[in-house]
Amino acid sequence: MCGLTNPSGCVILEAMDSLNIPALAAKIPDEDSAYRFLEEMRWGDRPVCPHCGSAKRPYFLAPKNGGRKTRTGTISTRRVWKCSEGACRKQFSVLTGTIMHRTKISVRAWVFTMYEMCASKNGVSAREIQRKYNVTAEAAWFMCHRIREAMKREPLAGLLSGTVTADETWVGGKPKNKHARERHSKDHYGREDKTAVLSLVQRETGEVRSQVVPNVRGKTLKAVIEAEVNLPETVLHTDNSLAYTHLGWEAARHESVNHIMGEYVRGDVTTNHAEGYFSQLKRSLDGTHHAVSRTHLHRYLAQFDYLYSTRKMSDTQRMARLMGQTAGRRLTYRPLTERA
Repeated sequence: MCGLTNPSGCVILEAMDSLNIPALAAKIPDEDSAYRFLEEMRWGDRPVCPHCGSAKRPYFLAPKNGGRKTRTGTISTRRVWKCSEGACRKQFSVLTGTIMHRTKISVRAWVFTMYEMCASKNGVSAREIQRKYNVTAEAAWFMCHRIREAMKREPLAGLLSGTVTADETWVGGKPKNKHARERHSKDHYGREDKTAVLSLVQRETGEVRSQVVPNVRGKTLKAVIEAEVNLPETVLHTDNSLAYTHLGWEAARHESVNHIMGEYVRGDVTTNHAEGYFSQLKRSLDGTHHAVSRTHLHRYLAQFDYLYSTRKMSDTQRMARLMGQTAGRRLTYRPLTERA
Protein backbone atom coordinates (compact mmCIF):
# COMPACT_ATOMS: atom_id res chain seq x y z
CA MET A 1 0.00 0.00 0.00
CA CYS A 2 1.45 3.34 -1.06
CA GLY A 3 -1.05 5.44 0.88
CA LEU A 4 -1.77 7.83 -2.00
CA THR A 5 -5.16 8.90 -3.33
CA ASN A 6 -4.23 8.62 -7.01
CA PRO A 7 -4.05 5.28 -8.89
CA SER A 8 -0.56 5.94 -10.25
CA GLY A 9 0.83 6.78 -6.84
CA CYS A 10 3.04 3.68 -6.57
CA VAL A 11 4.66 4.55 -9.92
CA ILE A 12 5.32 8.07 -8.63
CA LEU A 13 6.93 6.64 -5.50
CA GLU A 14 9.27 4.45 -7.51
CA ALA A 15 10.27 7.39 -9.70
CA MET A 16 11.00 9.63 -6.70
CA ASP A 17 12.47 7.02 -4.36
CA SER A 18 15.90 8.70 -4.26
CA LEU A 19 14.56 12.21 -3.64
CA ASN A 20 16.55 14.34 -1.18
CA ILE A 21 16.90 18.05 -0.39
CA PRO A 22 19.21 18.91 -3.37
CA ALA A 23 17.04 16.87 -5.75
CA LEU A 24 13.89 18.46 -4.34
CA ALA A 25 15.35 21.96 -4.78
CA ALA A 26 16.22 21.15 -8.41
CA LYS A 27 12.76 19.70 -9.05
CA ILE A 28 10.92 22.64 -7.43
CA PRO A 29 12.69 25.90 -8.36
CA ASP A 30 9.53 28.07 -8.17
CA GLU A 31 5.88 28.17 -7.08
CA ASP A 32 4.49 26.78 -10.34
CA SER A 33 6.65 23.67 -10.10
CA ALA A 34 5.67 23.28 -6.42
CA TYR A 35 2.00 23.19 -7.42
CA ARG A 36 2.77 20.66 -10.15
CA PHE A 37 4.73 18.52 -7.70
CA LEU A 38 1.83 18.38 -5.24
CA GLU A 39 -0.64 17.68 -8.06
CA GLU A 40 1.51 14.76 -9.15
CA MET A 41 1.64 13.36 -5.64
CA ARG A 42 -2.04 13.89 -4.83
CA TRP A 43 -3.73 13.19 -8.16
CA GLY A 44 -1.27 11.60 -10.55
CA ASP A 45 -2.16 12.49 -14.14
CA ARG A 46 -5.83 13.43 -13.54
CA PRO A 47 -7.08 16.02 -11.02
CA VAL A 48 -10.02 15.03 -8.83
CA CYS A 49 -12.52 17.64 -7.69
CA PRO A 50 -12.35 17.88 -3.86
CA HIS A 51 -15.88 19.31 -3.75
CA CYS A 52 -17.82 16.51 -5.48
CA GLY A 53 -15.16 13.82 -5.94
CA SER A 54 -15.56 13.73 -9.71
CA ALA A 55 -12.62 12.39 -11.72
CA LYS A 56 -14.06 13.72 -14.96
CA ARG A 57 -11.36 15.83 -16.57
CA PRO A 58 -11.69 19.40 -15.23
CA TYR A 59 -10.87 22.64 -17.04
CA PHE A 60 -7.54 24.24 -16.29
CA LEU A 61 -7.92 28.00 -15.87
CA ALA A 62 -4.63 29.08 -17.40
CA PRO A 63 -3.28 32.36 -15.96
CA LYS A 64 -2.53 35.19 -18.37
CA ASN A 65 0.77 37.06 -18.52
CA GLY A 66 2.43 34.69 -16.07
CA GLY A 67 -0.08 35.12 -13.26
CA ARG A 68 -3.65 35.70 -12.13
CA LYS A 69 -4.82 39.02 -10.74
CA THR A 70 -6.64 38.65 -7.42
CA ARG A 71 -9.38 40.85 -5.94
CA THR A 72 -6.74 42.78 -3.99
CA GLY A 73 -4.76 43.53 -7.14
CA THR A 74 -1.84 41.20 -6.41
CA ILE A 75 -0.63 38.59 -8.89
CA SER A 76 -1.09 34.95 -7.91
CA THR A 77 0.63 31.98 -9.57
CA ARG A 78 -1.85 29.50 -8.04
CA ARG A 79 -2.86 26.74 -10.47
CA VAL A 80 -6.66 26.70 -10.53
CA TRP A 81 -9.01 24.08 -11.98
CA LYS A 82 -12.76 24.11 -12.58
CA CYS A 83 -14.91 21.01 -12.17
CA SER A 84 -16.61 19.91 -15.41
CA GLU A 85 -19.58 18.29 -13.65
CA GLY A 86 -22.71 20.31 -14.36
CA ALA A 87 -23.97 20.04 -10.79
CA CYS A 88 -20.68 21.29 -9.32
CA ARG A 89 -18.72 23.62 -11.61
CA LYS A 90 -16.63 24.83 -8.66
CA GLN A 91 -13.06 26.02 -8.83
CA PHE A 92 -10.34 24.26 -6.88
CA SER A 93 -6.61 23.77 -6.57
CA VAL A 94 -4.42 21.01 -5.17
CA LEU A 95 -4.56 22.81 -1.81
CA THR A 96 -8.36 22.86 -1.54
CA GLY A 97 -9.67 20.96 1.47
CA THR A 98 -6.18 20.05 2.72
CA ILE A 99 -4.07 21.30 5.63
CA MET A 100 -2.76 23.98 3.22
CA HIS A 101 -6.22 25.33 2.38
CA ARG A 102 -6.22 29.15 2.02
CA THR A 103 -2.57 29.35 3.03
CA LYS A 104 -0.69 32.63 2.53
CA ILE A 105 2.69 30.88 2.78
CA SER A 106 4.43 29.82 -0.41
CA VAL A 107 3.65 26.28 -1.56
CA ARG A 108 7.37 25.70 -2.08
CA ALA A 109 7.98 26.37 1.64
CA TRP A 110 5.18 23.92 2.49
CA VAL A 111 6.73 21.16 0.38
CA PHE A 112 10.18 21.58 1.92
CA THR A 113 8.75 21.74 5.45
CA MET A 114 6.72 18.57 4.89
CA TYR A 115 9.80 16.81 3.55
CA GLU A 116 11.95 17.91 6.49
CA MET A 117 9.35 16.75 9.02
CA CYS A 118 9.14 13.38 7.28
CA ALA A 119 12.90 12.97 6.89
CA SER A 120 14.07 14.20 10.32
CA LYS A 121 14.13 11.34 12.82
CA ASN A 122 14.35 13.75 15.75
CA GLY A 123 11.84 16.19 14.32
CA VAL A 124 12.35 19.80 13.29
CA SER A 125 11.51 22.83 15.39
CA ALA A 126 9.35 25.76 14.33
CA ARG A 127 12.31 28.10 14.85
CA GLU A 128 14.32 26.15 12.29
CA ILE A 129 11.48 26.44 9.77
CA GLN A 130 11.27 30.18 10.52
CA ARG A 131 14.95 30.73 9.76
CA LYS A 132 15.14 28.50 6.69
CA TYR A 133 12.02 29.63 4.84
CA ASN A 134 11.72 33.27 5.92
CA VAL A 135 8.36 33.06 7.66
CA THR A 136 7.32 34.40 11.04
CA ALA A 137 7.66 32.26 14.17
CA GLU A 138 3.88 32.07 14.49
CA ALA A 139 3.45 30.96 10.88
CA ALA A 140 6.16 28.30 11.22
CA TRP A 141 4.59 26.98 14.43
CA PHE A 142 1.17 26.87 12.76
CA MET A 143 2.57 25.06 9.70
CA CYS A 144 4.21 22.38 11.83
CA HIS A 145 1.04 21.75 13.82
CA ARG A 146 -1.04 21.43 10.65
CA ILE A 147 1.42 18.88 9.28
CA ARG A 148 1.24 16.97 12.58
CA GLU A 149 -2.55 17.00 12.22
CA ALA A 150 -2.14 15.23 8.86
CA MET A 151 0.18 12.68 10.47
CA LYS A 152 -2.59 11.38 12.73
CA ARG A 153 -3.62 7.83 11.94
CA GLU A 154 -6.75 7.31 9.88
CA PRO A 155 -9.97 7.56 11.94
CA LEU A 156 -11.13 4.19 10.62
CA ALA A 157 -7.86 2.38 11.32
CA GLY A 158 -8.59 -1.17 12.47
CA LEU A 159 -7.89 -2.65 15.86
CA LEU A 160 -4.46 -4.02 16.66
CA SER A 161 -4.06 -7.77 17.07
CA GLY A 162 -1.29 -10.36 17.13
CA THR A 163 1.44 -9.55 19.66
CA VAL A 164 1.02 -6.13 21.23
CA THR A 165 3.29 -4.46 23.76
CA ALA A 166 1.66 -1.98 26.15
CA ASP A 167 3.62 0.39 28.36
CA GLU A 168 3.31 3.85 29.84
CA THR A 169 5.72 6.71 30.48
CA TRP A 170 5.73 10.23 31.89
CA VAL A 171 6.60 13.31 29.85
CA GLY A 172 7.62 16.64 31.36
CA GLY A 173 10.49 18.60 32.82
CA LYS A 174 11.85 18.44 36.33
CA PRO A 175 9.95 20.69 38.74
CA LYS A 176 13.19 22.11 40.19
CA ASN A 177 13.98 23.63 36.79
CA LYS A 178 10.67 25.49 36.58
CA HIS A 179 9.51 28.77 37.99
CA ALA A 180 7.58 28.44 41.24
CA ARG A 181 4.32 29.63 39.68
CA GLU A 182 4.54 26.88 37.03
CA ARG A 183 4.86 24.03 39.50
CA HIS A 184 1.85 21.92 40.28
CA SER A 185 0.96 19.64 43.16
CA LYS A 186 2.08 16.04 43.09
CA ASP A 187 -0.21 13.32 41.78
CA HIS A 188 -1.01 10.09 43.63
CA TYR A 189 2.21 8.54 42.24
CA GLY A 190 4.37 11.33 43.66
CA ARG A 191 5.20 12.68 40.22
CA GLU A 192 5.03 16.45 39.89
CA ASP A 193 3.84 18.21 36.74
CA LYS A 194 4.24 15.17 34.51
CA THR A 195 1.91 13.99 31.73
CA ALA A 196 1.16 10.29 31.36
CA VAL A 197 1.43 8.66 27.92
CA LEU A 198 0.34 5.14 27.00
CA SER A 199 1.85 3.49 23.91
CA LEU A 200 0.84 0.28 22.14
CA VAL A 201 3.34 -1.34 19.77
CA GLN A 202 2.26 -4.06 17.34
CA ARG A 203 5.25 -6.40 17.21
CA GLU A 204 4.73 -7.89 13.73
CA THR A 205 4.03 -4.65 11.81
CA GLY A 206 5.95 -2.21 14.02
CA GLU A 207 2.97 0.15 14.24
CA VAL A 208 2.76 2.28 17.37
CA ARG A 209 -0.25 4.11 18.79
CA SER A 210 0.24 6.58 21.63
CA GLN A 211 -2.24 8.55 23.64
CA VAL A 212 -2.14 11.09 26.45
CA VAL A 213 -3.95 9.69 29.48
CA PRO A 214 -5.00 11.48 32.68
CA ASN A 215 -3.48 8.77 34.90
CA VAL A 216 -2.17 5.20 34.75
CA ARG A 217 -4.88 3.54 36.81
CA GLY A 218 -6.22 0.22 35.57
CA LYS A 219 -9.62 1.61 34.60
CA THR A 220 -8.09 4.36 32.46
CA LEU A 221 -5.60 2.08 30.67
CA LYS A 222 -8.26 -0.57 30.10
CA ALA A 223 -10.55 1.89 28.32
CA VAL A 224 -7.76 3.03 25.97
CA ILE A 225 -6.48 -0.47 25.21
CA GLU A 226 -9.95 -1.89 24.56
CA ALA A 227 -10.58 0.93 22.06
CA GLU A 228 -7.36 0.16 20.13
CA VAL A 229 -6.76 -3.60 20.55
CA ASN A 230 -8.80 -6.67 19.64
CA LEU A 231 -7.98 -8.39 22.93
CA PRO A 232 -9.45 -11.87 22.20
CA GLU A 233 -7.03 -12.16 19.26
CA THR A 234 -4.04 -10.55 20.97
CA VAL A 235 -1.07 -11.74 22.98
CA LEU A 236 -0.46 -8.83 25.35
CA HIS A 237 3.03 -8.11 26.68
CA THR A 238 3.32 -5.69 29.62
CA ASP A 239 5.36 -5.07 32.75
CA ASN A 240 4.14 -6.33 36.10
CA SER A 241 1.98 -3.29 36.91
CA LEU A 242 -1.31 -4.22 38.59
CA ALA A 243 -3.09 -1.87 36.16
CA TYR A 244 -2.86 -4.57 33.46
CA THR A 245 -4.18 -7.45 35.58
CA HIS A 246 -7.80 -7.33 34.44
CA LEU A 247 -6.75 -6.91 30.79
CA GLY A 248 -4.91 -10.22 31.03
CA TRP A 249 -8.19 -11.99 31.63
CA GLU A 250 -9.66 -10.65 28.38
CA ALA A 251 -6.63 -11.11 26.10
CA ALA A 252 -5.90 -14.39 24.34
CA ARG A 253 -2.76 -14.53 26.47
CA HIS A 254 -1.09 -12.09 28.82
CA GLU A 255 2.65 -12.22 29.49
CA SER A 256 4.56 -9.82 31.72
CA VAL A 257 8.11 -9.14 32.82
CA ASN A 258 8.99 -8.16 36.37
CA HIS A 259 10.99 -4.94 36.20
CA ILE A 260 11.17 -4.70 39.99
CA MET A 261 13.15 -7.95 40.07
CA GLY A 262 15.39 -6.84 37.20
CA GLU A 263 13.65 -8.98 34.57
CA TYR A 264 13.37 -7.19 31.22
CA VAL A 265 13.39 -10.09 28.73
CA ARG A 266 12.06 -13.61 29.15
CA GLY A 267 12.10 -15.54 25.91
CA ASP A 268 10.18 -13.36 23.46
CA VAL A 269 8.33 -11.55 26.24
CA THR A 270 9.55 -7.98 26.70
CA THR A 271 8.43 -4.37 26.75
CA ASN A 272 11.65 -3.19 25.11
CA HIS A 273 9.85 -2.25 21.89
CA ALA A 274 7.82 0.36 23.74
CA GLU A 275 10.85 1.41 25.79
CA GLY A 276 12.80 1.97 22.58
CA TYR A 277 10.01 4.16 21.24
CA PHE A 278 9.91 6.16 24.48
CA SER A 279 13.68 6.65 24.30
CA GLN A 280 13.46 8.14 20.79
CA LEU A 281 10.40 10.22 21.71
CA LYS A 282 12.02 11.81 24.76
CA ARG A 283 15.35 12.47 23.02
CA SER A 284 13.44 14.24 20.26
CA LEU A 285 11.24 16.30 22.58
CA ASP A 286 14.18 17.27 24.81
CA GLY A 287 16.77 17.86 22.11
CA THR A 288 14.68 19.44 19.34
CA HIS A 289 11.66 21.05 21.00
CA HIS A 290 13.01 21.42 24.58
CA ALA A 291 9.53 21.96 26.04
CA VAL A 292 6.12 20.73 24.92
CA SER A 293 2.88 21.76 26.62
CA ARG A 294 0.41 19.05 27.55
CA THR A 295 -2.19 20.95 25.48
CA HIS A 296 -0.37 20.10 22.25
CA LEU A 297 1.41 16.90 23.30
CA HIS A 298 -1.09 14.69 21.46
CA ARG A 299 -0.03 16.21 18.12
CA TYR A 300 3.66 15.59 18.83
CA LEU A 301 2.74 11.98 19.69
CA ALA A 302 0.95 11.72 16.34
CA GLN A 303 4.10 12.93 14.60
CA PHE A 304 6.46 10.49 16.28
CA ASP A 305 3.95 7.64 15.99
CA TYR A 306 3.90 8.30 12.24
CA LEU A 307 7.68 8.44 11.95
CA TYR A 308 8.13 5.25 14.00
CA SER A 309 5.38 3.30 12.22
CA THR A 310 6.80 4.21 8.77
CA ARG A 311 10.47 3.89 9.72
CA LYS A 312 11.07 1.17 7.10
CA MET A 313 9.87 3.46 4.29
CA SER A 314 12.11 5.85 2.42
CA ASP A 315 11.76 9.57 3.13
CA THR A 316 10.01 10.04 -0.21
CA GLN A 317 7.53 7.24 0.43
CA ARG A 318 6.81 8.67 3.87
CA MET A 319 6.14 12.11 2.41
CA ALA A 320 3.95 10.71 -0.37
CA ARG A 321 1.89 8.81 2.18
CA LEU A 322 1.55 11.97 4.24
CA MET A 323 0.32 13.90 1.20
CA GLY A 324 -2.39 11.27 0.83
CA GLN A 325 -3.57 12.10 4.36
CA THR A 326 -3.74 15.90 4.03
CA ALA A 327 -7.31 16.06 2.71
CA GLY A 328 -10.02 16.73 5.28
CA ARG A 329 -7.51 17.54 8.04
CA ARG A 330 -7.94 21.32 8.25
CA LEU A 331 -6.77 22.98 11.43
CA THR A 332 -7.48 26.68 11.92
CA TYR A 333 -5.46 29.06 14.06
CA ARG A 334 -8.08 30.18 16.58
CA PRO A 335 -9.00 26.78 18.07
CA LEU A 336 -5.32 25.82 18.03
CA THR A 337 -4.40 28.77 20.23
CA GLU A 338 -7.45 28.82 22.49
CA ARG A 339 -6.67 27.94 26.09
CA ALA A 340 -8.58 25.07 27.60
